[in-house]
Amino acid sequence: MAKEKTQYTCSECGATSAKWLGKCPGCGAWNTLVEGVAEPKAGGHRFQALARTTPVATLSEIEAVDTARTPTGIDELDRVLGGGIVAGGVTLIGGDPGIGKSTLLLQALEALSTGMKVLYVTGEESGAQVAMRARRLGLPGTAVRVLAEINLERILATLDAEAPAFCVIDSIQTVYTEQLTSAPGSVAQVRECAALLTRHAKASGCSMVLVGHVTKEGALAGPRVLEHIVDAVLYFEGDTHSTYRLVRAIKNRFGAVNEIGVFAMTEKGLKGVSNPSAIFLSAHAAPVPGSCVLVTLEGTRPLLVELQALVDSGGARRLSVGLERDRLAMLLAVLHRHAGVATNDQDVFINAVGGVRISEPAADLAVLLAIQSSLRGRPLPRGFLAFGEVGLAGEVRPAPRGQERLKEAAKLGFSIAVIPKANAPKKPIEGLTVHAVERIEEAMDLVRSL
Repeated sequence: MAKEKTQYTCSECGATSAKWLGKCPGCGAWNTLVEGVAEPKAGGHRFQALARTTPVATLSEIEAVDTARTPTGIDELDRVLGGGIVAGGVTLIGGDPGIGKSTLLLQALEALSTGMKVLYVTGEESGAQVAMRARRLGLPGTAVRVLAEINLERILATLDAEAPAFCVIDSIQTVYTEQLTSAPGSVAQVRECAALLTRHAKASGCSMVLVGHVTKEGALAGPRVLEHIVDAVLYFEGDTHSTYRLVRAIKNRFGAVNEIGVFAMTEKGLKGVSNPSAIFLSAHAAPVPGSCVLVTLEGTRPLLVELQALVDSGGARRLSVGLERDRLAMLLAVLHRHAGVATNDQDVFINAVGGVRISEPAADLAVLLAIQSSLRGRPLPRGFLAFGEVGLAGEVRPAPRGQERLKEAAKLGFSIAVIPKANAPKKPIEGLTVHAVERIEEAMDLVRSL
């Protein structure tokens, strides 16, 4: 019996190699090549010249129409999706185990089942376990069809027979096709199964959601090509021990990216949070040192987030939760060079309240003001907020959509704002005193005088 040939496949990009390498030749990632059985190559096309041509259209002649959407009945989920599900659209949703992916999708299935045919394909649980979750959430499930299966060919046959308008595959790592000899969850199986399911969704017009596992680093397990196959990629964020969950869109061909939906986990499932800013603001009886409120943008939604800083003697540790640690080190150097505030012999800790992750540079000014407040031991005034990017030369640069940030802060009762001069409003905002600054030293002097 001939020995099966093996090959090594990169778990990040899907590139293959005949022998093991420490560094992937495709994407350059280290220690990502996994051994597996080499799949037989498909026969080549020798007569491509005889293939029929496909009609080509001129871009200006193509009618531009808005994509029709069907609301899921869950407002926060619709916000992340861009207004609802799209016929033939494929969405990939990932997150840590137990964070609420199956719960949210089961609620969406129940809401959509009142107006369309839906199917829930479970590969990790039995039908009885799904029914137990539905009873616990108080969902009747009278129109939700359930299939417990991991064989792709049987799943596709059921999709043809049932012809659902909305389908959930939970999860893509458990599904396998008989055309490949590798085990379920391998790079080849995940890539091929996702491609065949996407092809079926496009051909039938069925809106499909694929649930994906995540690695220890928080990225979706399997090749990155999986993210390129689908139309939208959503990530669940938040601590499983916390009440709140964030669903973030990092890719959406039918809507805006970086939108977030905020949910609260209750006994009856995930409920949308109408005022998410309240989650990220601590309820202090009186202002405390080291606390500064930031108005950040998550997609199209302005959110108020409290940043907390703790500066303590003892060493030179730099630790940040919710913000980039490298950027914190850069900001501390700017603070020393241009504002004369030294933290070389101090431990500096930064935390974004509520478990939110802030990636935009508009948080720079609030971070530095919180650090100075903790270092001096003096709290910032009640109703104080700040935003703005700080450059290496000490300049305070404008943040996008500054007017919307200020209006959201005024709506929630904030009264003092320190912002970049370029973001200064042309008309006064009722109840909000705006201080516009050009450099970081101006902001520090201004806060000392408040």
